[in-house]
Amino acid sequence: MFNNRLKDCREDLDLTQSELGYMFGVSDSAVRSWENGHYTIPLPKLCKFCSMFDYSIDYVMGIIKRNIKYGSFSIDKLVICNRLKSIRRSLKLSQQELSNRCKIAQTTYSGYECGKYLINTTNLYSLCKTFDISMDYLMGRKSSPKIVEK
Repeated sequence: MFNNRLKDCREDLDLTQSELGYMFGVSDSAVRSWENGHYTIPLPKLCKFCSMFDYSIDYVMGIIKRNIKYGSFSIDKLVICNRLKSIRRSLKLSQQELSNRCKIAQTTYSGYECGKYLINTTNLYSLCKTFDISMDYLMGRKSSPKIVEK
């Protein structure tokens, strides 16, 4: 689905898959599966990685070419749901229209927007790629939704 840079970032940090797996409480084969795209890294683990090592989510997920350092952060579902709602309204789309374009069930998207569920990495990536929006913005790490550099 996407070409993430998790492996490159891990190698730049001189970490093995086993060491990264230990940090996240998963096996090295789980890390390998995230790196080769067989499975998607769960959003909390992606955010932990980006926060610990000062990587941009947009960079790790292959949306931009250069890393931008935003510092550490924690996931705030309220920020995410408010930004999702704001983006959808600025696009003048209903939840149904937005979810259709991103291939997300409307009830699932509604749960993200009202804060019932934390959006998953795959759906976050799909939404950001479809509408050219920064994943870092939706996670509350930057103030503008625009992706300046691709």
